Amino acid sequence: MTIILAAAVITFLMVAAGLAIRLSLYRKQILHMKEELMMIQKEDTNYRLSSYCHIGETEEVIRLFNAKLTEVQQKAAELGRENRIYRESITSISHDIRTPLTSAKGYMQMLSAGEGITEEKKKSYITTVERRIDAVTDMLNQLFEYARVEAGEMEFIPERINLGNLFADTIALFYDDFVKKGCEPEIVLTETPCLILADSHAMSRIVENLIKNALVHGVGDYRFSLRRQGNSAYLSVSNRTSSIEQSDMERIFDRFYTTDTSRTKKTTGLGLAIVKQFAERMGQTVSASLDNGIFSVEITFTCVD
Repeated sequence: MTIILAAAVITFLMVAAGLAIRLSLYRKQILHMKEELMMIQKEDTNYRLSSYCHIGETEEVIRLFNAKLTEVQQKAAELGRENRIYRESITSISHDIRTPLTSAKGYMQMLSAGEGITEEKKKSYITTVERRIDAVTDMLNQLFEYARVEAGEMEFIPERINLGNLFADTIALFYDDFVKKGCEPEIVLTETPCLILADSHAMSRIVENLIKNALVHGVGDYRFSLRRQGNSAYLSVSNRTSSIEQSDMERIFDRFYTTDTSRTKKTTGLGLAIVKQFAERMGQTVSASLDNGIFSVEITFTCVD
């Protein structure tokens, strides 16, 4: 009996010693992790938690924490990049708005002076002022529309729309602009009716923005097409470009993004962003492609007829 009791005591002491050692290792591991976490908290660093003694489940805890830390840092870096682009874009847009306003003010001052200005000059100055004001109005409208749709304040009221008629009518509004550029776009419209459910204002804005984008950034080979296949309709606007590269395609629908880095074309970088936002809010699919210098934007619709 004494031998059994002694063996039990020895076993207990061995187990207790093992648990004590294990507990000590856990304490050291936790203290090690605490020191590393304090360092990570104080410093902007890519440092990761390390294992002090490779014990128990602490390895898995460290792995999960490091994975989450990497994710948070990546999101923070992306947010920082977006904020930087946003600040730069706001600065550029502010400059783009001030420039035509300053120009318009200058012409108005010359008109007010009225000395030595012929009637022909007056008409020319008035036309210039109107163009500058129209440019600013267009920029402000885009900013306002994008802000509303981003905030979820824009209501889309679906109604039956003949997409072919809307597309053709909108293209006709820009006919003079293409004449001034000395080119005539290729227009291919299906004869099969394409009736869709969509908000009429949003659809008009989508098509207008696509055509304006082509006019501003295109250098020829303009093509507008609407084809139907089964219950789907495909509206496409394409043009040759000298400013868009393949590397731009991932961000082509981003807000404020423009390939015109010099900003000589006075655009907000919101035209295609609005196209994507409006289309997707109405359940449509938008895609863009660049093939041998031809940039295309295509929207897919579901027909209801």
